[in-house]
Amino acid sequence: MAKKSAETTERDDRREDSATQSAPESPQPGQEPSTPAESEKTSGTKKSSKKSEKKKSEKKKSDKKADKKAAKKSGKKSGKKGDSAADSVAAQVASQTAPAEIAAAEAAAEAPVESVVDVQAEAAAAPDLDGVSFSQLLRVGEGFVLADLDPASTPGFTGSKKDGERALAAGVDEISALQERLYAQARGGSKERLLLVVQGMDTSGKGGIMRHVVGLMDPQGVDLTAFKAPTPEEKKHPFLWRIRRALPKPGQVGVFDRSHYEDVLIVRVRNLVPSSTWNRRYSQINTFESSAAKDGITMIKVMLHISKAEQGQRLLERLERPDKHWKYNPGDVDERSRWEDYEVAYQVALERTSTDVAPWYVVPADRKWYARMAVQRLVLEHLRALDPQWPPADFDVEEEKRRLAET
Repeated sequence: MAKKSAETTERDDRREDSATQSAPESPQPGQEPSTPAESEKTSGTKKSSKKSEKKKSEKKKSDKKADKKAAKKSGKKSGKKGDSAADSVAAQVASQTAPAEIAAAEAAAEAPVESVVDVQAEAAAAPDLDGVSFSQLLRVGEGFVLADLDPASTPGFTGSKKDGERALAAGVDEISALQERLYAQARGGSKERLLLVVQGMDTSGKGGIMRHVVGLMDPQGVDLTAFKAPTPEEKKHPFLWRIRRALPKPGQVGVFDRSHYEDVLIVRVRNLVPSSTWNRRYSQINTFESSAAKDGITMIKVMLHISKAEQGQRLLERLERPDKHWKYNPGDVDERSRWEDYEVAYQVALERTSTDVAPWYVVPADRKWYARMAVQRLVLEHLRALDPQWPPADFDVEEEKRRLAET
C-alpha cells in the first residue's frame, strides 16, 4: 500500500563562497620624459655652465610648447573637448614621473593576473594523508552521540586551511583515474557503483560539496540528483519509489543532495505524517539499503554537522550580501527555530540506520575547507577499496593489430 511521501523544503545551496579578483590598475598614459641633452663637445674649449643651463631651459620651454600644440591638435581632430585636457594632464603626470617608475607600472599592467589555482603545485605541496583513515575516524558506531562531536573540529587533520585545500587538490587525479576504471569495468559486465548521500541542516555546505568535490570529478560518470519537494506523481507512491528511480547505473558515481532521509527528519520534526508511519521507515530504509548493496551499490552516507552559531553567521551573510540574497530562504529561519528537534531526529536516524553495509559518516562542517576535504577522502577511500579493474579485451588484440596494419 502506498505511503504518503514527505514534503521537503527546497533551497539552493549550490555555492558557499565566491571569489572576486581584481587586476592591477594600469598607469595613466603619458609620454616618457626625455633625458637632459648632453653638453656638446667642441674641438677647442668647453662651453660655460651658464650657457649650458640656458640651453636646457630653452629646450624645456620648447618641449612644453610642442606638447601643448600637439594636445590641442589632437583635441581638434577627435572633436571632443575633454581630450586635450586629458592629454595635458597625462603629459604633466608623465613629466613628474621617473622613467623607472613608469617602467615598473607598465610591467605590472602587462603581467598576467592569476585567476586559477595551480592545481599541480598545490597537490605537490599537500600533506601526506595515506596513513589516515577518515572512514574509521568519522564512522558512526555504537554509542555515538552527535552532541559530543565539535562541529569546528578537524578529526584526522592537524594542518591549516591552506593544507586542507592542497589535500583536496592532491586527491583529484587519483579519483579521476579510479572513476574511469569503475566506468570501464562496467563495460565488462560489472555491477559495481558508488552512491554518495549528503545530508545536513540548511547552510551546512551541501552545495559546496557538490561544487568542490563532485564538481572535480568527470561529469560523464556522475549521476547527481537533488531531491526537492515531492511532485504530485511522487506523492502517489511509497517514499522510496523516487529514490529507487534515481539510483546510479553500474559504473557510475551517484550523488544525492538530500535523500530518503528527509522522510524521517523533516517529516518527524514537523509531524507531517503519523508517528507510526515515520517510525516504520527506519527498518524500511535498512532493508532498501541492504538490497542496494547486494546489487553492487557501495553507499557513503554523509551528515554535515554544523553548529547553530555557525549557521546563524551564514544566514546573516546571505542577508547582508546582495549577491547571496538568492540563496536565502525565509523558511530556513522557521526550521532553525526547531534546532533541538532536528538534533534529536538526526541522532535517532544515525543510531537506527548506520549499518555494516551502509554506515553513516558525520563530518564536522563549521570549517568548509575541512568538510570538503574529508568528504573527498571518504570517496577516495571507498573507490580504493572497490579497486576497479580494466576489463579484458573481448577481441583478438594481435589480429586487430594485423588488420589495422593492412589499412
